[in-house]
Amino acid sequence: LKVSNGELVEVKVAEYPKSIKFIREKLRGRRLKENEFYQIVKDVVEGNLTDIEITAFVTALHAHGISIEEAVGLTNSMVKTGETLKLKRKYILDKHSIGGTCGDKTSLILVPIIAATGFTIPKTSSRAITSAAGTADKAEVLMPVSLEIEEMKRVVEKTNGCLVWGGALHLAPADDIFIKIEYPLGIDPLLFPSIMSKKKAIGSTHLVIDIPTGRGTKVKTIGDANYLGKDFIELGKRLGIKVAVAITNGEKPIGRCVGPALEAREALEIFMRKRWKDVEDQIDKAIDIAGILLNMVGVKNSREVALKALKSGKAEKKMREIIEMQGGDPKVRPKDIEVGENTLDFVANSNGSIIWMDTHSIVEIARLAGAPKDKGAGVYIWKKVGEKVKKGERIFTVYAEKERKLENVERYLE
Repeated sequence: LKVSNGELVEVKVAEYPKSIKFIREKLRGRRLKENEFYQIVKDVVEGNLTDIEITAFVTALHAHGISIEEAVGLTNSMVKTGETLKLKRKYILDKHSIGGTCGDKTSLILVPIIAATGFTIPKTSSRAITSAAGTADKAEVLMPVSLEIEEMKRVVEKTNGCLVWGGALHLAPADDIFIKIEYPLGIDPLLFPSIMSKKKAIGSTHLVIDIPTGRGTKVKTIGDANYLGKDFIELGKRLGIKVAVAITNGEKPIGRCVGPALEAREALEIFMRKRWKDVEDQIDKAIDIAGILLNMVGVKNSREVALKALKSGKAEKKMREIIEMQGGDPKVRPKDIEVGENTLDFVANSNGSIIWMDTHSIVEIARLAGAPKDKGAGVYIWKKVGEKVKKGERIFTVYAEKERKLENVERYLE
């Protein structure tokens, strides 16, 4: 309030929030209109509702579900109560993964590829909630990611792309408040508005939704992924965003690294055309999704165009431009990225081959080692699905910044 010491202030009892009535109606199962959602979201952002009242709203959405019409109303309300990015570009491309797999560096690789082909991609990303590293955590190893909206705009106008943390931008700020309620309850009723409000706030015109599917992921079956994908496409249509969906294999780690510094290093090696045979799955996924995005805006042979941008070094040059514009070191090399000096090797006790990997356990190991808070913590996977292993060979190595955290890993592995 910026009041001085000793200054007189008048205090009165706050008015009863109008949105309480609408929250009660949602608790009874009634569908809400956009103006009613707007009042709720406005009160959330302005701090007029208690945590209990917000929890009641989130729980009501979880219990009674949310229709497409309600998702549109809630998305628009979340956009109206935050800041928006205004870029004078015909096409604004974007990509979002609903998460659930591990080691996925697709956004880190895709953004410079798209930007290098001349299209605009202002990528806002989240930090890890349950994973070993969110895109913002990985990007932060290479450059600052907590940019203000005007700083983000300046980076995008200069380079065509950016990799920033969405939490610092005040885009759809209600979403961050809702997430704090959803996370401890283990529910996600605002999945659609949460994703689409951030995309609409940055002016996205074309969006690819990546839905990792299979054991160990949020979406277990192709059928469920199809239903989810159709809803995203329909919601996008009503919000004026063209949406395509990529249903991807989430049953195994992508690439060989899990954890912020390890993943950032691997992405840098991919840009520098090193060890491509080791990480073909990661390159394929990034190129495929880049190809889908470019195809949506009329680029012919879009996959080949994306691959050429990566092979030629144009994507690496663009990545270094983005790093420099965001305040990082554009000359950074993989060897400059420090990882935890304490290591633990997990070795095979017999000859054989890897037939399956529990991605959930790999993420848990990386988190026990200190990821994502300790940037240098994580897991390097030496043997992946389909690869042969001899007795005594390393299957994976765990990295930790603090030795005592490896003791937790050992107990977990036992």
